[in-house]
Amino acid sequence: MPLSLQREESRWLIRLEGQVTLSSAGELKQLLLEWLAAQKDLELDLQGVEDMDIPILQLLWAAAREAGVAGMRIAARASAAAAAAAGDAGFTQLPEFPFQE
Repeated sequence: MPLSLQREESRWLIRLEGQVTLSSAGELKQLLLEWLAAQKDLELDLQGVEDMDIPILQLLWAAAREAGVAGMRIAARASAAAAAAAGDAGFTQLPEFPFQE
């Protein structure tokens, strides 16, 4: 499974791994909506991503934008492949955090 979630008292961790494609978008959207409703900070682990589709990047961008409006923080780390996929699609930076390798 390319998505996993770990809920902690003060923050959530969402980990994406492997080929994160359109088939994972619905599940990711649901996790992000739950996270936004929980009003917790988010650690986003993209270090295991081998490739990402544009819909996944759009969801992450929208979540980061909403987090900024709500005053929540996102910390993220990305694999070189995830950063390259984001850059190729024009997503060099999400609203509240840069892609870091």
